[in-house]
Amino acid sequence: MDETQYYADAPPTTVALTIKPHFEALTDEHKLYAHHISRAAFLGYRIILRQVSPESEAIYDFIIALYDSCNGEWKKLQAEAKVSDQTLQYFLHYATQFLGNAGNYKGFGDSKFIPRCSQEDVAALAAVSAKAQKILETTSIKKAMFADKEKPALMHLGFPSLGHMSAYYPDSPDISQEEIDAISDFLAEKKLLPENTRVRKTSGGDYEVLIASAVQSPPPGGSDAGQESEWTLGGKLHGKKLKLVFGDYIEELAKIALHIKKAGLHSANETQKKMMDEYAKSFGTGSLNAFKESQKLWVKDIGPMVESNIGFIESYRDPAGVRSEWEGMVAMVNQERTRAFKKLVDAAPSMIPKLPWSSDFEKDTFTAPDFTSLEVLTFASSGIPAGINIPNYDDVRQEVGFKNVSLGNVLSAKAPNEPIPFIREEDLSLYQNNRDDAFEVQVGIHELLGHGTGKLLQETAPGEYNFDINSPPIDPVSGKPCATFYKPGQTWNSVFGQIASSYEECRAECVAMALSCDFEILRIFNFGDGTINMENKAGEVLYASYLSMARAGIVALEFWDPKSRKWGQAHMQARFSILKTFLDAGDGFTTLSYTNDDLSDLKIKVDKSKILSHGRPAVEKYLQKLHIYKCTANHVEGKKLYDEMTHVDDFWGQKVRSAVLQRKTPRKVFVQGNTIEDDGKVTLKEYEPTMEGMIQSFAERGI
Repeated sequence: MDETQYYADAPPTTVALTIKPHFEALTDEHKLYAHHISRAAFLGYRIILRQVSPESEAIYDFIIALYDSCNGEWKKLQAEAKVSDQTLQYFLHYATQFLGNAGNYKGFGDSKFIPRCSQEDVAALAAVSAKAQKILETTSIKKAMFADKEKPALMHLGFPSLGHMSAYYPDSPDISQEEIDAISDFLAEKKLLPENTRVRKTSGGDYEVLIASAVQSPPPGGSDAGQESEWTLGGKLHGKKLKLVFGDYIEELAKIALHIKKAGLHSANETQKKMMDEYAKSFGTGSLNAFKESQKLWVKDIGPMVESNIGFIESYRDPAGVRSEWEGMVAMVNQERTRAFKKLVDAAPSMIPKLPWSSDFEKDTFTAPDFTSLEVLTFASSGIPAGINIPNYDDVRQEVGFKNVSLGNVLSAKAPNEPIPFIREEDLSLYQNNRDDAFEVQVGIHELLGHGTGKLLQETAPGEYNFDINSPPIDPVSGKPCATFYKPGQTWNSVFGQIASSYEECRAECVAMALSCDFEILRIFNFGDGTINMENKAGEVLYASYLSMARAGIVALEFWDPKSRKWGQAHMQARFSILKTFLDAGDGFTTLSYTNDDLSDLKIKVDKSKILSHGRPAVEKYLQKLHIYKCTANHVEGKKLYDEMTHVDDFWGQKVRSAVLQRKTPRKVFVQGNTIEDDGKVTLKEYEPTMEGMIQSFAERGI
């Protein structure tokens, strides 16, 4: 194993998540509401650490202990520890990347990263602080912070039975994928949702389902599964016991529920107040039914001054694709940018029919969602996205609706002199001048018309269907009546399992690639006049969008592991498949340009004149299959297609990936501010976008 490929970025790219003008414009009540949700979000940071790896929480405590020992005067710590400038810098690189990823595995990529300094250097730093020394000596981090050359599979998140790391299955190195799937099926039968759970296999071979809650026993009225909390299993796990164990993350969730209740006291309306009540109930009792109620209320809270969402949301990092990581967001609305998104929402009913499927595979009525551009105050997670489309519960989305948000200050955050590999010199100026605009259009379409479209054909209850079972719709891919659909209790995630997250991201990205070719949509964003013109601003934005996606498909290979032959990041897996779609479009639409054998001069070439004639039709053909297989629960064909499109052969996995690793650029980590309450007034403290500022912000957060 070449451990150098796992070294922490040197240096990481630190950028400020600037928010002050938007926060200062809030009323005192809005500030208090934002403050308490921000505190609740960050108090869940330790939950994320425990979801990532057994050692992550102790590494976090170690970093904070070193900060406290020198009060952030790192040169003083260096002098006392008698280490070199380089050693100190290497440790700060690691600490900054760790804090930005909420653990020692990349939030975007799922591979472990390790310090460039040695174990001896870390020990020397620890010797200066009694607290840090104790953490180093009494926990696993002395070795776990580094690579275990005897266990290379541990360098990636994945199923424990394959040797990978997953803290969603604690103390269960031999729990198999088959066992995990069987437990998921059983929980579905009991109508117990899995997002806030972990699973432990006991030494006796039985199973404990750990439920995140601020209580250690089921609530008096029973859990979401009813009064029972222990069962003897049948089927593949015949004779084994399964028990619900409440109180996972108990201390954190008790504090979180308290701040959520305090936020409710400052809510702007009754919907927000009820939403906070349901959040508090969910985090207190472990009820995901209560959490679903909070999400319904969240969708109904239209146009708030302070937007937020919090809980166990995304399942990208669970190898089984069903258990979700904690995250919490608080943001302010950018009214000017939101107006453009409102126009996109208004245009949606006329845009959806342009997608390559009939109304049989679309919701009966399009419920216009709230679509806002936000400036983020707090985003506690393992990585901050550029946009969000939630809730993830399909029944809530179809019955109540959903919301789209674009995160403006995340989109606009840039490091100075950021290199842009794989773009040709003749395209570079156009790309730099238009990539932000292209990304905003892409995110808008991806979230609203990507994740926001589609109807799952379902047997909603025994013998009841949301389509005509006697005359099912015609599958446009096969030309035959649809033969598959979702059975009662089945969900998109439960049917498509491991590939669900990446597959859905791919579907949404393809919608964005298809509809960004519509010049009426580009006009909504104030690019062009709605007429087809590849030579004006609208054409440049469209070209930059296709260049960006093609480049992302190449860069994606950083997140594919040649040892496990596994993709470590859902969006990047999707983008690689879209690059392959561009390349397969034919007639030289997209080509790889290089002259050197080692591909050190690799560039992507997209023929601007063929985006409409070749690019869009190729994407739509791929998109149609992705969409129909999802709508009809056709996991067999869907998995076959996606495995084929995301397959990495030797050319991509060896030659191209080597060129990517040689020229990779560090992913941004965001330095976020802290809110401080004093006598009923809330102030905001922001920090320098440096490594030192990043560590200080966490130390002063007091979590």
